[in-house]
Amino acid sequence: MFAIIGIVVVFGAVVSGYLMEHGNIRVLLQPAELIIIGGAAIGTVLIANPLHILKDIAAGIPGIFRGSKFTKERYLDSLQMMYKLLNKARREGLMSLEADVEEPSKSPILSKYPTFLEDHHIRDFFCDTMRMAISGVEAFDLDQLLELDMEVHHHEASIPVTSLSTMADSLPGLGIVAAVLGVVITMGAIGGPPEEVGHKVAAALVGTFLGILMCYGLVGPIASNMAKLADDERAYLHVLRVVMIAFLKGTAPIMAVEFARRAIPGHVRPSFAEAEKACKESKEAAPAPETAAAAASA
Repeated sequence: MFAIIGIVVVFGAVVSGYLMEHGNIRVLLQPAELIIIGGAAIGTVLIANPLHILKDIAAGIPGIFRGSKFTKERYLDSLQMMYKLLNKARREGLMSLEADVEEPSKSPILSKYPTFLEDHHIRDFFCDTMRMAISGVEAFDLDQLLELDMEVHHHEASIPVTSLSTMADSLPGLGIVAAVLGVVITMGAIGGPPEEVGHKVAAALVGTFLGILMCYGLVGPIASNMAKLADDERAYLHVLRVVMIAFLKGTAPIMAVEFARRAIPGHVRPSFAEAEKACKESKEAAPAPETAAAAASA
């Protein structure tokens, strides 16, 4: 939402200032310049990147208009989910989580959190780690493995951002290319009426203007926003890493959840009372062991 507002503010401020100086808006409407600059910029991206990166760029751009998916509510849901799982492991042993992580969609706990299940990378990050923990891998080794996984994923997430930033950096130069072509056309019409020559010079200068505006007012900020979204996902993975490793080192579930809460970025971090309330709600919703055993025997 704020990305849309920002784009409107950028172009609105530029056009408004231009009109305040009694500029003619029709002079700025130069489709040929847009084709030269925009087409060449897209071409450079196609030349520089393989298909899978192009798909990542196309998938990442709509995300900036939706905003970050890692909100305070999602973190609270995740803390509650982890508390339920860790409590189950504490009561029944780590092996009791095998069915949950092998088929998350059928898990009585994980199936209540569709947002978690729909994000395949995050789901696999958690489930694959717990599979290894169940098989007996030590917490120290798992911690190193998680760090490696996060590093690789963050590097992959940063490649589309780098490609888009490179495209932004090329736009002023491509604007100069459009302007030079406009000057060439102007020189060919130098003996014509002054009005025609003036119009062609203005069109040539619009090329430079569009290249700079698209670089610093549109594509560059989009790349910056995508980088921040990638950082948000890395922060979420780090929270999952903290809670898993803390528990596997022998920390009580409620303390492991508190470790994770402290690792959440400040602007979306729930308070201690909010996290405690979410954990209490999950504890109250869970059936007592005697009740569950009676239901199973029935």
